[in-house]
Amino acid sequence: MDICNKKTWKERAFNEMKGHFYRRNCTCKKKKCTCGSKWAFTIDIGLDPITRKRKQKVKSGFNTKQEAEEAAATLFHELNQGTYLEETDKTFSDFAKEWLPVYSEAKDVKPGTIRVREHEIGKLLPYFSQLKLKDITRKMYQDALNDLKDQGYSDSTREGINRTGRMIFRKALELELIKKDPTEFAYVKKDKKTIEQLEEEEVPKYLEKEDLALFLKTSKNYGLEHDYLMYLILAYSGIRVGELVALKWKDIDFINHTISITKTYYNPKNNTLEYQLVTPKTRKSRRKIIVDEEVINALKDHKNAQNQVIKRLGADYYNKDFIFAKMERQYGYPIVVKNVRDRMKRLLRIAGLNEDLTPHSLRHTHTSLLAEAGVTLEQIMDRLGHTDDQITKNVYLHVTQEMKKEASQKFAELMRSLR
Repeated sequence: MDICNKKTWKERAFNEMKGHFYRRNCTCKKKKCTCGSKWAFTIDIGLDPITRKRKQKVKSGFNTKQEAEEAAATLFHELNQGTYLEETDKTFSDFAKEWLPVYSEAKDVKPGTIRVREHEIGKLLPYFSQLKLKDITRKMYQDALNDLKDQGYSDSTREGINRTGRMIFRKALELELIKKDPTEFAYVKKDKKTIEQLEEEEVPKYLEKEDLALFLKTSKNYGLEHDYLMYLILAYSGIRVGELVALKWKDIDFINHTISITKTYYNPKNNTLEYQLVTPKTRKSRRKIIVDEEVINALKDHKNAQNQVIKRLGADYYNKDFIFAKMERQYGYPIVVKNVRDRMKRLLRIAGLNEDLTPHSLRHTHTSLLAEAGVTLEQIMDRLGHTDDQITKNVYLHVTQEMKKEASQKFAELMRSLR
């Protein structure tokens, strides 16, 4: 088709839609415009389904009449094909506020995750806050991710921000508020790391069995109330600290030596009275763990001591069945996670061990000792409540590789002894 015929077709199509081309805000009275006004068009796009009034589409900003005609022809084609989409004028900030409760309800998201998403939205607002969703381009979005890197945000932080941004724009696309998703081809730039950096990051810190024995002995001899039992359970079960603090006596089966994990503790402000009990991290996190008799006996001793306190305090005790309940002020309320961290740091200092270790390090310690004992990765994952966790895999591989080296050395020593 030649240019002339193509143009005639576009003009014919445009006329069918009842509209016109013009220079917007042109002040020239002559036929030829000299003020530099941009071309625009106004076109009928049907009737409003509610008011039954005529709806029109106005679009401007074209440098030439031909560009306006091209855009009008595309719009006409979309209307005929039923693919036309009226993009929203909502800003990123407004839509993000609408998206958050929808995301929360649809996914049954925990309060902690909502706080993370709010934080990540906050990192995107300086770039897109007052921009219309439809005006945010792929380049603009990628530039924002790159700028966050230049500001020093870590890879994991930027990956989280990108995840949230992607969910927001995909929801807008799903609701037919925008035509294109600016996050579709976005990526998070990462620096190449040295082998030493990779090894340090991939294998988290944990206690060797001798150090764990020293730590537990220290917590028994120098620990405050609950300390020994807390760290004994964390080390012998591998449960998360939030799961530990949420434990109730009904979760303990003294006959079968099991602990049931059905909930976790949430309290971002560390206010004892404002705690929440929420569902575990994942479905796999709901589990029943068999523990050693030493743990069961320690729990029995603690229960007897706690019953004496409850009997003495009576109605002044907030009796909601918590195992790790406060015994001074706010009696009976579960202890806050921060206390578990702070007390561990104190005991590590007394024992002369690495003070950078955390309660979560005991989870990694549990993984390493199970691997050393010959337990399979699948069994460890099941015990920890994981479906797939790279950190756990890295600890397991690190320990088992060391064991393989040891086996190789023993074989070589055996062969040398035969010479």
